Parts: sequence; structure tokens; C-alpha cells
Amino acid sequence: MTKFSDLNLNPKVLKAIEEAGYETPTPIQAGAIPPALEGKDVLGIAQTGTGKTASFTLPMITLLARGRARARMPRSLVLCPTRELAAQVAENFDVYAKHTKLTKALLIGGVSFGEQDKLIDKGVDVLIATPGRLLDHFERGKLILTDVKVMVVDEADRMLDMGFIPDIERIFQLTPFTRQTLFFSATMAPEIERITNTFLHTPTRIEVARQATTSENITQRLIEVTPARRDQTAKAKRELLRSLIAQEGEACTNAIVFCNRKVDVDIVAKSLKTHGFNAAPIHGDLDQSQRMRTLDAFRDGSLQVLVASDVAARGLDIPTVSHVFNYDLPNHAEDYVHRIGRTGRAGRKGAAFSIATPSDEKYLTAIESLVGNPIPRGETPEGFELSEAAKNAPRQRDDDKKNGRGRDGRRSGRGRDRDRERASKREETPSVTEVVAVAEPETTLVATPEREERPAPQPRRDRGPRGGRGNGRDPVVVGMGDHVPDFLNITFRSVKVTEEDSADEAPAPSEDSADA
Repeated sequence: MTKFSDLNLNPKVLKAIEEAGYETPTPIQAGAIPPALEGKDVLGIAQTGTGKTASFTLPMITLLARGRARARMPRSLVLCPTRELAAQVAENFDVYAKHTKLTKALLIGGVSFGEQDKLIDKGVDVLIATPGRLLDHFERGKLILTDVKVMVVDEADRMLDMGFIPDIERIFQLTPFTRQTLFFSATMAPEIERITNTFLHTPTRIEVARQATTSENITQRLIEVTPARRDQTAKAKRELLRSLIAQEGEACTNAIVFCNRKVDVDIVAKSLKTHGFNAAPIHGDLDQSQRMRTLDAFRDGSLQVLVASDVAARGLDIPTVSHVFNYDLPNHAEDYVHRIGRTGRAGRKGAAFSIATPSDEKYLTAIESLVGNPIPRGETPEGFELSEAAKNAPRQRDDDKKNGRGRDGRRSGRGRDRDRERASKREETPSVTEVVAVAEPETTLVATPEREERPAPQPRRDRGPRGGRGNGRDPVVVGMGDHVPDFLNITFRSVKVTEEDSADEAPAPSEDSADA
């Protein structure tokens, strides 16, 4: 059996590994470390929780043991999709490099640029960053990437899901052509394959498990629930989730609950806390300091249930998670593998429960097609029954009651009776069209010889609100009625123009015209 001492790592690195309590490398570590130490490009494919972080951290520290970084010119670069994963890589670096003099900087959002600029100005050996914040520093002229010798892309398929691929391609172009690239991903989408073919040079491919497979240490169960009405689906799922957590009892030492939407993360966390569970939310809209406090509380055991969006589905090193609950089935089948991979790590047993409704059929089909096996079905907890609130119709809104409309917006029986009563009254009352005659003012308009008399405009019938004829109920008004503007009542005086007046008003010819 291969041991870390057989991998030609730096003695100081081996000492740190021994102090951390590790002796035997995982398959991805045993396969990726030797070619990385030889300076080759590495393409590692392994599912979540197999130790990919140490696969690039350990050889990187060994390769950078000699040399010194210059100001604003890091010697190596690690790109991570999320702040939490970047912070975790930084923690692992501190553990494995504590006996060396290598320095690092962490560039993530939610932290002031000033503190990060100070670290970069001093010169760092390892730069750990998210793509967006890295490019922000580069565009501000605070960072030079021409001295990068080792570049690592971690969780590349997650980069693809989050839309970072254009940023990754740009960063590749900013680094030297001679760099060494270590590329790690859990799945290999066509776009990921294209990038590896473009930027990696004859990489050593390490694939320790079939793509998108689930761990055998995880007990999977799918619980199907059919709500009485579609508008009560969310409430029914929350009730079933609470019942599943309660059913596991003491076996559920801690758990992660995954939701697809951030708003559902907050709602589910609030629901669990209301019913006595020790739960807290985490998603991308929360402040970075709050997210870190929540993760620290979950790691040290003071928080039992972490309700999360997929921001926490990748890379978080929490090896002691006992349960995973999928409140929502993921929209992307690959995310199912990463979610349940949060439990059953490092040889431990784990349990993953997923809640499905009839509308989730297409997502369930995609997941089972990806993993190659149907998810075992489970029964609802003993004695579980939807509450009356989840069965009864929601309270009707006041404006719907006034308009005689039901819950679905249709006319109720009372509203239809009211409409028929109004229609009968309209039929009994004859429709009368009144014509209001408007007396013309006693004024006489005498036109000058140059102007011809125009026929008086014909009165226009009033039109409905949309340009049509009257609706048959309101009288049609002709003319302006009593509201005639004052300027229309002015009497014009007759003016007689003679030939002499016309000659006097004609302009005299100029001298220029006479000369012409």
C-alpha cells in the first residue's frame, strides 16, 4: 500500500502530514502527486470528498520550497468557484506549509481591497482566489501574473455552472505559456473538455472513479409526497422534512438541507427554528462574515442543521456530516452527486434523503439516468400525516370576495348571480340616446378675398373609451355642450380691401432689381 513517504514529497511537508494524522493517500492523491512533482500537467477527475485539495496543495508546496516571490507577482495561483472553498484551500495550505516559509494571500469578495493589496505588495508564493476578485485586482493594476509557475483550477465543472468559464479562459491567457496546470473536476462536460484540450499540454489523466457515481457508504432514500393541492406543496414538504429529521433522532448528529432557491433557504431555516430545531441558513446573498460564522458553528458542532443553497454543495471539508436532506431535487443531475457527497466521507457511513413531488419527475429521471441506478424508495415516517393547514384551502382575499371571485380568480356563484341581475336590469331599462343641440354664437365671419370660405366642420359623435361608438348606456353628446371656449365667441370685423390699398402695401422695386 502506498504511503505519503513513498511520494518524494518535501520532508517538511511529510512532517506536517504526519502531525495532521494522515499516513495513507487517497487514490486521487496517489495518482496525481507523482506526475505533478515531475512538472507535468494533471487532469484529475474524482467525485467530491476524495481529497482533491491535498492532491495539488502537497506537490505545490514541494515545488515552491526554493525561491522567493516578488512584489505583486505570485509564483502560483489557485482558482476556486466560491469564497468558502477558497477559504478552505487557504486553511489546508496553512496546515501543510506550517514548517516552510511560504506565504499566501486569499482574494475573495466581501473583504476590503486594502488588506488584500498589502499582502500582494509584499509578494506571495501562493495566491488563492475566486475568478471575479482576481480580475478586479488585475484590472486595478495591483497584480502581475507573468511569474506564475503553477496554476490550479479546482472544481472546474462548478466554474462552468456559475458562468466563470470566460473568466477562466482570460486568466489562462494572462499567465505564461510555460506554466504547469493542475486541473480538477468531478465531471467532464463538453465545455470542460474543450478547455483542457486548449490550455493543458499532454496532461496526465487521473480518474479514480467513474464520472458522476455516488459513494457506496451512503444510504439513499427517496420519499415521495403528493400534496392535496399544488399551492400547498411547499408546506407539505416542510412538514415531511421536519418529520424525517425527527425520525432519525440521535443518529442525525448534524445535517445539511439543500434547497434550489435562496428564498426557500430562508423559509425552511425559519420553519425549522420555529419548530425547535437548531438550524441556520447559508447562501450567496448573506454577508461574508455571517456565512463564515455559520460554517464555523456547523463545524464545531454548535449548529445541528445547515440549510444551504448549492453554494455549499462543493468543496466544503466537513467530514463528519451524518445526513443530507434534499428538500428540492436539484435542477442539474450532477448536483445530486455533489450534494449527497457531503456525507459518507473518509470511510464513514452517511444517509441521504430526498423529497420528491409529482412535478419532479423529469429531474428524478435525469438523476437516475446519470448515476445508472434507481434511487431506492422509502416510506414516509410512521404516523406522518399532513396537517389540516396543508389540506384546507387558503383564506380568500378581501378584494376577491368583493368582486365575487373565488381562490382561482373565477367568478363564484354569488358573483354570477350578481352579473345576471345587472344584465336583467339593463334589458328592462330602454336605451335612450340623447342629442344635445348647441346654439351657434351670433357672429359673422367675413373672409378676405385671398381666403376661401371653408365648410363648417361636421359634429363628431362621441366615441367609447377605446375609440369605438358609444356603449349604448351613456348618451351620445354632439358638439361641446355648454363648455365653449371664450375665444370661439369672438366676433370678427369685416374689412374691405381696395386696389389702391393693395398698391400702397406692395413693396417698391429696389435699385438692384432695376439694374438687372
